[in-house]
Amino acid sequence: MYINENNRKSFKALILLDEMIAGNRQFKTVAEGDDKMLEPLFVEMMAKGYLEAKGMYYVPTAKGTEAYSTFGKRFQEYLKLYDIYSFVDLTKGEFAFAKFFDFDTDEQWDAYKSDQRFEDLRIAVAIFKKMDPAEIVFMSFLNEHRFDTSSGGWQMDLLSDAVWNEIESICTSALKPEQLGTQDVIEDIITQGTALTMKLLEEENKRRKEDETQNNNGSNGGYTEEVVEEYETVEYYQPYYASPFYVSPFWLIPLFLW
Repeated sequence: MYINENNRKSFKALILLDEMIAGNRQFKTVAEGDDKMLEPLFVEMMAKGYLEAKGMYYVPTAKGTEAYSTFGKRFQEYLKLYDIYSFVDLTKGEFAFAKFFDFDTDEQWDAYKSDQRFEDLRIAVAIFKKMDPAEIVFMSFLNEHRFDTSSGGWQMDLLSDAVWNEIESICTSALKPEQLGTQDVIEDIITQGTALTMKLLEEENKRRKEDETQNNNGSNGGYTEEVVEEYETVEYYQPYYASPFYVSPFWLIPLFLW
């Protein structure tokens, strides 16, 4: 089983912390309306030191804010480094993201990557690197805005089994490292993915630099910052080049202790 009680609670807690920290949403300690359904989770988050009561409202503690910040680092790295494995043609050894900048519209890109020849290898990579596959799927759901906290009844959706059962189903049915062949295969895929990530980041920096140059009417304002950013990006990804087994230390920190 990939979704257990602990990571399920963690994901729910992250949704609530995101509402409070990023969304500036206030939840009353004496809950009203649909927020009453969240009360058991709020109480447990308080008991574990992730929330505290201030006046009429729950607020994140330093411990809760740190857990949210750590997840934020993981999520940003997921978008930069791991989402690239979501569309891979195993027969040709091609990544859909290799053509990311070849399309003029999102619609064209969406049509291309939806080709059935592409396989989603994110779970395989996560398992190989001893990361939590359920967290990778949870991140993909966040990126797809699957948790719509602006819609009515979102609290019930969060607490129901439906979304978590879907995550479990995706983890269970996804390709696993052993299904790809020998260990050399998954290592080669990760190595290629890392190299492609660097190429895409360099292209992104190049395009941003060109836009800034045009906006500054030919001045070099922002150019130095781009050079620094490119250097720091290369430095950051060096450990990934050194070994396909490498995982950033913040992935190894338990987000919550239930």
